[in-house]
Amino acid sequence: MSAMPFDHVVKSIEELRENVGEPSELARKKQISALDAHCRAFIAQAPFVLVATASAAGECDVSPKGDAPGFVQVLDDHRLFVPDRPGNRRFDGMRNILENPHVGLIFLIPGREETLRVNGRAYIVRDPVLLERATAMGKRPDTGIGVAVEEVFLHCAKAFKRSKLWQPALWPDPAAVPSMAKMLLDQAKPEGMTLEDLEKRLTHGYTQLY
Repeated sequence: MSAMPFDHVVKSIEELRENVGEPSELARKKQISALDAHCRAFIAQAPFVLVATASAAGECDVSPKGDAPGFVQVLDDHRLFVPDRPGNRRFDGMRNILENPHVGLIFLIPGREETLRVNGRAYIVRDPVLLERATAMGKRPDTGIGVAVEEVFLHCAKAFKRSKLWQPALWPDPAAVPSMAKMLLDQAKPEGMTLEDLEKRLTHGYTQLY
């Protein structure tokens, strides 16, 4: 087996440009350094954001965050706050932020095929004022992710049009993929737990959203 896991690997930006070409003037100029009125409106309507982080060693993680539209607070033109709701306590993204603050976010609005991308530096924040504002269903989060925004830009709809993500008539049969409980049972092999046990555990966990 060769040292590379794939053949014909691109190894330089020059080679990449030779194969793919240059970005258009619009693609280059769409990047801005602050959250303008359009960005604020997009974030206010987004109930879902993907948060990408990497450790000091370059090990990556992408964590989904979701709540009612507007759950991500826009503090000013250069700062965001993402509350951290109860999860599995692995803290993959949080651990990465402690080692490497660089972060990338993609905001999604249901039915909208364009997305908003935000890149910047992240901090684990325990500001009581921000946490109080993030209270939902009577529960105040313990922490959140503060983001110092460095660049922002809209991403076109091509990926969503190709995937037809928002077209329910084209969605696959849910039975085409095993249940979460079945996959966890096969992968984690929790000692002494049956499929029924895992199904009950997951069902109960989904009642503890806040």
